[in-house]
Amino acid sequence: MDATCAPADITYPNDLGILNQARRQTEKIIDGLYKTCQTKLNKKPRTYKKKARKDYLKIAKKRRPSRKERTDAIAKQLQYIKRNLSHIEKLINSGAELSNLNPRKYKMLLVVTEVYRQQLWMYENESKRVDDRIVSITQPHIRPIVRGKAGQPVEFERGGRCEAKQLVQPRCWSKTFSQLFRPICFSRPFKLG
Repeated sequence: MDATCAPADITYPNDLGILNQARRQTEKIIDGLYKTCQTKLNKKPRTYKKKARKDYLKIAKKRRPSRKERTDAIAKQLQYIKRNLSHIEKLINSGAELSNLNPRKYKMLLVVTEVYRQQLWMYENESKRVDDRIVSITQPHIRPIVRGKAGQPVEFERGGRCEAKQLVQPRCWSKTFSQLFRPICFSRPFKLG
């Protein structure tokens, strides 16, 4: 094992898969927030779960989708996430409170908004790289490292480079979660992009 990298058991990330996971998490958050303010709203916001999943699977099941097909699918997933985030904002404005979410779902909301921001920036700038890129929704602190080894050209580490004195600790991250994600205040409107 390399001293600068701890193995992380995650699937190899692709943008479309990460966006699909983020979309599914926003749907769960919408369900949780809607339950808290169900009496104030007439009906639950539409999330187009089936249509979004169908759009995702159409590309995910292809053996070698073209670049245009991939970018179109990424654009669709970004639109679904944008719609879901605006539904979350409307639910909060109508009386749902973020304190009703459990800490795990709140953390997931922060991660999803950061993933959306990163993926939208990469889509708009036609880039394949962004600093501190999130490659796993459930483990946002993991970062990819290109090593060029045979068999495993890319490894995933926890956050950043470790100093020699930090190797004694079981985990060492270059940035803590609170530094990576600034808290979101939904009491004022925010621009989704």
